[in-house]
Amino acid sequence: MIYLLSLSIGVVAGLRAMTAPAAVSWAAYLGWLKLDGSFLAFMGYTWTPWVITVLAVAELITDQLPSTPSRTVPIQFGTRILSGTLTGAALGIAAGSLVIGAVLGAVGAVIGTLGGRAARAALARKFGNDRPAALLEDAVAIAAALLVVTAFL
Repeated sequence: MIYLLSLSIGVVAGLRAMTAPAAVSWAAYLGWLKLDGSFLAFMGYTWTPWVITVLAVAELITDQLPSTPSRTVPIQFGTRILSGTLTGAALGIAAGSLVIGAVLGAVGAVIGTLGGRAARAALARKFGNDRPAALLEDAVAIAAALLVVTAFL
């Protein structure tokens, strides 16, 4: 089960780079995800979920701007892979398998980045506009992140 969850949180990171860490940080802060004593314990500190949530909301807003670069440019793609690796590792730590969680999180981020781009482009063509496709992608990322972290309740 942890393998599927780590892969899934990576896919979320591929869709929205900051949504996955925001969800994981809230789960750690609320005590759902046990990261105490690990190098990722900071994810559960008092201010961490708030700061990451602000960044996640900013990402949701800036994603709507026409000037926002493609998710596949190196800095965007790399950020998504890093986010997937970090969040996958956090889930892995909670389950006693850091390396596998990190690797699956990274793989999921690649899948989410490329698959999300393709799905959003196809939806934008069907809608005749990118905004509804982007909002649907936002909703999918948030819902999937919530499903993953609530599995640790």
